[in-house]
Amino acid sequence: MKQIALDIGLSSGPTLANFFAGPNEAALRHLQLWAGNATRSPVPTYLWGMPASGKSHLLKAVREVLREQGGQIGWMDASMPEPPAFSEHWAAVLMDDVHLYTATQQHAAFNWFVNAQTHHRWVLSAGVAPPADLKLREDLRTRLGWGHVFQLQVLSEPERRAVLRQHADDRGVFLSDDVMSFMLTRFSRDLGSLVALLEQLDGYALQTKRAITVPLIKSMLENE
Repeated sequence: MKQIALDIGLSSGPTLANFFAGPNEAALRHLQLWAGNATRSPVPTYLWGMPASGKSHLLKAVREVLREQGGQIGWMDASMPEPPAFSEHWAAVLMDDVHLYTATQQHAAFNWFVNAQTHHRWVLSAGVAPPADLKLREDLRTRLGWGHVFQLQVLSEPERRAVLRQHADDRGVFLSDDVMSFMLTRFSRDLGSLVALLEQLDGYALQTKRAITVPLIKSMLENE
């Protein structure tokens, strides 16, 4: 079946607390320890894995933790054609989807990295491939790989089912096996989108005073 990619964000936003680690417990624990430590190590961290493995979720979650602590953050992703200059006020540098960086973005990323090292700032970055396989300029690629490197695994279908079930239980929502199967086969594999879909379905079900069923999902999509 053709999968439907939803352009829906998590209403509560990505956090370390709502990241279902599964096989990625080591990476989550590493980020929790770093973000919660007042005396942070400047050794960089790189996360890699296939799409929907949780890389962007974790970067955005760390960004929110640091912002809540009052820190200013340097953020770069592939959607920023002209990244700003490095700032000494940044508590950390976060760089997402590095495998997609243009020459201009790679130049900025290298500059950020060098300045972060000079000022003892942490660098957290992510891409779809291990550092050795990144098609980036050599000086940037080698720097991305010299610190902590974690491979993230995409959750299995049983694990995604478990996450959806837990979120549904937390909201007091009943999901039948048929509804779960429909959601997992017809929509994006990205867990954030699936949870956001659940939240949207819950609101639509309350509005229409109907239970969450496959026909309800189809009705909601038709009325968007």
